[in-house]
Amino acid sequence: MTTKPIESLRSQRWFAADDFRAFGHRQRAQQMGLRREEFMGRPVVAILNTWSDLSPCHAHLRERGEAVKRGVLQAGGFPFELPAMSLGEVLVKPTTMIYRNFLAMEAEELLRSLPVDGAVLLGGCDKTTPGLVMGALSMDIPAIFVPAGPMLNDRYKGNRVGAGTHSRKYWDEYQAGNIDKAEWTRLEQRMTRAPGTCNTMGTASTMTNIVEAMGLSLPGAAAIPAMDSGNARMASASGARMVEMIREDLKPSQIVTKAAVMNGVAAYLALGGSTNAAIHLIAMAGRAGIPLTLDELDEMARKVPVLVNLFPSGDKLMEDFYYAGGLPALLKKIKTHLHLSAMTVTGKTLAENIADARCEDDEVIRDVANAVSTKGALAVLRGNLAPNGAVVKPSAFGAKFFKHRGRALVFDSNAQMHAAMRDPNIDADENTVLVLRNAGPVGAPGMPEWGNLPIPQKLLKQGVRDMVRLSDARMSGTHYGACVLHISPEAAIGGPLALVRTGDMIELDIEARKLHLDVAHEELKRRKAEWKPRDAQYERGYVRLYQQHVTQADRGCDLDFLEGNAKTPEPVIY
Repeated sequence: MTTKPIESLRSQRWFAADDFRAFGHRQRAQQMGLRREEFMGRPVVAILNTWSDLSPCHAHLRERGEAVKRGVLQAGGFPFELPAMSLGEVLVKPTTMIYRNFLAMEAEELLRSLPVDGAVLLGGCDKTTPGLVMGALSMDIPAIFVPAGPMLNDRYKGNRVGAGTHSRKYWDEYQAGNIDKAEWTRLEQRMTRAPGTCNTMGTASTMTNIVEAMGLSLPGAAAIPAMDSGNARMASASGARMVEMIREDLKPSQIVTKAAVMNGVAAYLALGGSTNAAIHLIAMAGRAGIPLTLDELDEMARKVPVLVNLFPSGDKLMEDFYYAGGLPALLKKIKTHLHLSAMTVTGKTLAENIADARCEDDEVIRDVANAVSTKGALAVLRGNLAPNGAVVKPSAFGAKFFKHRGRALVFDSNAQMHAAMRDPNIDADENTVLVLRNAGPVGAPGMPEWGNLPIPQKLLKQGVRDMVRLSDARMSGTHYGACVLHISPEAAIGGPLALVRTGDMIELDIEARKLHLDVAHEELKRRKAEWKPRDAQYERGYVRLYQQHVTQADRGCDLDFLEGNAKTPEPVIY
């Protein structure tokens, strides 16, 4: 591959000229204690680090940043670490989804405005991965993604315990009175016992594996546990590889093609990944100027079975996936569904990257003949209640609800819903369809993970553990149950969900991909005429901008003015 001349590096526009502005740039770099020889005439690497003291998934990324620097220096480049907004899923309120696009904008503008030739992206918690990748795709200088890695496994009474999945499971048991306060506190202290992302196949690991499958991470990177020494070695190797990528001028636009995106889709489905990926994949593809629709995801989901036996679709955790061979082993098992000639950050094709991969545990990474689920990790529903689509996760969906008809119980807010769940006289049984609205991109705002509606306490005490639940919200990828999500268009902009009333009958048919509100068309027209939007909650700031420009779930929830791959001019140096 051709080596890019040093004088043509982007950073040299800042540093190399014999003029007053370049003098000032070199002068200020030396003000920080750098020798002229350290940054002049070398590839300059930006390390975008989403470390934060309030992001437990990224608590170790300070150290990983140092490992990346070692790799960059060893390969002859010079690193600069740039802090970027950290999106710790649990602690950021009202939801990190609001700020995914903020991070994408920040990543793009950091790279554009500063003298850097390539970027190493450090993230892993749910929205940091698509946010960083979206920004890098829009900027289109050489970029490589370094995943934070999953947390360590835990065990409870001899059983594997995974973050998120078991939090919900044991919460239901606590609400039902089957776990006492002391035991609940013990679980709180044990279940997430080390830095790193959720150790189930939640959104974090779904997205890091998708990005690896798309060719933007080193092979096997996504499965390495955060606290494994291999994670630091991978970070260092990524830094070294970035210097080579700069010299080769290997950009995201050469890697993220339609073929690469579809490789990411195939991996997502075989992983049994989070429904959130349906939004993020469309958004990432959109930043590369690649059309991707829900129907394409649904079509692939009918072909690719769930092969990875991890919670919430299976019964194992990310450490087990790592020991079994990680993503390369899985990709080898689904290679008939892959575009093997796709280019990757290694400078090699996907076929070359997985040529020597092998599975070390066929119970964790199953063969097609022994799939975890043939129902698929995604199904896209349509009907008069979701004309632009809604999604479910069949592999983690209550099987008895695949075909269901029930009476709606409607909630207009999350607070109203939670109050009702505690009501001992709530008018609901196990056949009731719980409906939450005004929880979408505009309405909530930010489309929080409220879609895994709780089961009413009254029913929990009767032994009920699953019900059909509908919303325009998202659901944590670690969760499970008969949840219909991402109903589009959302209620807050007048979508059909806004017209549902308590007592209406709702029909669900997963196999037929149908979601239907059994109300006459003329009655719906009358209700629509009576509907009024809620008053704006935000009058200023980023969230106001977000509400004005965010697209619906079926389009990826990006900001409309950031979609596509139109290029922004490089900054003028004067």
